[in-house]
Amino acid sequence: MIDNLHKKIASRIDPIGWGPAVASVAGRAAKNPQAVVAASTNYATHLAHIPAAAVRVFNDVDPQPPIPVDPSDKRFADAAWRENPAFFSLHQSYLATRALAEDLTEAGAGDELQDAKARQIVNLMLDALSPTNFPLTNPGVLTRAFDTGGASLVRGALFAAEDIIKRKGQPVKVDRAAFTLGDNLAATPGKVVFRNDLIEVIQYQPQTPSVHAVPILVSPPWINKYYILDLAPKRSLIEWAVAHGRTVFAISYRNPDRSMMDITMDDYYLRGFAAAMDVVEEVTGSGKIDILSICLGGAMAAMGAARLAATGDDRINSLTMLNTLLDYSEVGELKLLVDPDTLDRVEMRMRRQGFLSGDEMSGTFDLIKAKELIFSYWVSRWMKGEKPAAFDILAWNEDKTRMPATMHSQYLRSLYGRNELSSGVYVLDGQQLDLTKVTCDAYIVGAVNDHIVPWTSSYKSVHLLGGDVRFVLTNGGHIAGAVNPPNNRCFFHAVGAPDSGERRTMPANPADWQILSEKHSGSWWEDWTQWSASRAGDMVAPPAVGSAKHPVLAEAPGTYVSQ
Repeated sequence: MIDNLHKKIASRIDPIGWGPAVASVAGRAAKNPQAVVAASTNYATHLAHIPAAAVRVFNDVDPQPPIPVDPSDKRFADAAWRENPAFFSLHQSYLATRALAEDLTEAGAGDELQDAKARQIVNLMLDALSPTNFPLTNPGVLTRAFDTGGASLVRGALFAAEDIIKRKGQPVKVDRAAFTLGDNLAATPGKVVFRNDLIEVIQYQPQTPSVHAVPILVSPPWINKYYILDLAPKRSLIEWAVAHGRTVFAISYRNPDRSMMDITMDDYYLRGFAAAMDVVEEVTGSGKIDILSICLGGAMAAMGAARLAATGDDRINSLTMLNTLLDYSEVGELKLLVDPDTLDRVEMRMRRQGFLSGDEMSGTFDLIKAKELIFSYWVSRWMKGEKPAAFDILAWNEDKTRMPATMHSQYLRSLYGRNELSSGVYVLDGQQLDLTKVTCDAYIVGAVNDHIVPWTSSYKSVHLLGGDVRFVLTNGGHIAGAVNPPNNRCFFHAVGAPDSGERRTMPANPADWQILSEKHSGSWWEDWTQWSASRAGDMVAPPAVGSAKHPVLAEAPGTYVSQ
């Protein structure tokens, strides 16, 4: 009983388990005095060399900094950090302290998971204590205050007070008022043609006189709103597909509340993916359907394809998965959030309220990249008094959703915890899944800078599926890699032509595939369009929007997206 009480308290105060990890590392470091002494000596040596280096800065001579500077760290991009002796010394002292903390953490190494969590919290604390996060030690903030006669500091203080009172200290990141669903977000014209207690299905209006015979069903993640693939005009993959002669349907999930706490993964398949498949088939009359999916929606699409294949259902014509994990053996930084103890804490929170809130999820993801997603806004909003930008991806990211307790627990335990899908033991709707039975052609996209789904992990899917697979590696991260309309900054890597018709032999090692691949300027959207069109059948007259069985219920983007 006392142990459960301790766990409940820990789930509230320290949901990731940083405290025990730091204690574990500190205990081991205490038993390694030689490494601790070496770390302290290095720290003293670094500090001793800083004054002489600062004098060289003053004399406009190469300072030869005691601690190498990372040129990619944008926090210290201001020239004052290089040319002002005082700020140079402050930067070097911060780097020396950071090196000391890292050396001490290494001195206590001995348990991979605990070590990683300790490093994570140490890095988080050091990022929070960066001199750039304080007005008097950030030259950019001081310059801005001088330029505005102090008005920037006043505005920043007012913004900070507002965020502390109204947002529990979370700084506003985006101007949400600049965006309206159905206008400049989720704006592709369409109609809701189906609704149950879990999903709405949107059918988009045709934009070409003829379309390919095979329709597309978009399977989005339910960890965020569906419209990441219908983000904004000219930045919508759905709009792009419709404009290129495709009949497109999309699933829009209901935002769960406490009444849905017992919803399961089976429900998300039966009342979600499988129900939407039936709607698309009935409305279009097509016995074949292409699937376009992303992230968790990609995992459900692959599981759904395997579930259908097990019963001889061959309606899935092709499968596209963007930034999707099927093999959860290497999940990058998320591995620190899905160990058994951390999952116990997550489940305790979910049982109390029936779901995991969007704020809790986004807060956890923000902590993984706190330097960019938290502390940079301390500076821009709270110190420089800058108004938030009107950025569509951030507006979508702020449109948060909840996760039902039972389903989310099943998903984390079975996939992240036990990796049951790739090992062939996962059971969906009473059927053990074998991904090798998914023999349709597949198009898989990974993103170079994806910290949620490392591209080397998404690459593992090519050997799990049973059909011909084209793998593409694009620029960008988890979201920007998907929202990738053609522009002069985008590029992708691929092997061979998208519509060669030849079955590809994929190397086992992603590094070997990367060596074989060619870099192409432009967007993977164009490559995928060519690949998809070659498999999508003849050009025919567009089907009607809705049917007698599935009449139009509402205008897109529907009602569930606004919850």
